[in-house]
Amino acid sequence: MNYPSPHGHGPYPPQGNGPYPPQGHGPYPPHGRPPHDDRYEERRRREENSDRIANVVRVVVSVVLTIFLLHVLFVVFDANQGNEFVSVVYVLAKTLVLGLGDVFTPDDAVLGVVLNYGLAALVYLVIGQLIIKSLRR
Repeated sequence: MNYPSPHGHGPYPPQGNGPYPPQGHGPYPPHGRPPHDDRYEERRRREENSDRIANVVRVVVSVVLTIFLLHVLFVVFDANQGNEFVSVVYVLAKTLVLGLGDVFTPDDAVLGVVLNYGLAALVYLVIGQLIIKSLRR
């Protein structure tokens, strides 16, 4: 069975009044963005800046957690304290622990390092996430 040509409009006849407005019409100009609004631009800039700060906070927290993890691994596996990298990680971890390095004092020193630096890592992680969430609001 042959169907008549729909007069250059594709396989279906043109629809007069569909549920959607024709392309290029609607509440915004044809380019699809809202009209220039200073409040819109200011909010967009503020969101971009808070996203950048949130990313910086995320990177800083990740670096601190990595230092704590390396320090704990070096202590657990009894790494060579004379190695320069191990000593740098040790100094950084001692500096960044911020008083949480002696919260737990079990008889086993290795367990104490694991618990104390694990607690410090958890504190950094929670505070970092709270800062990131507050920046994203």
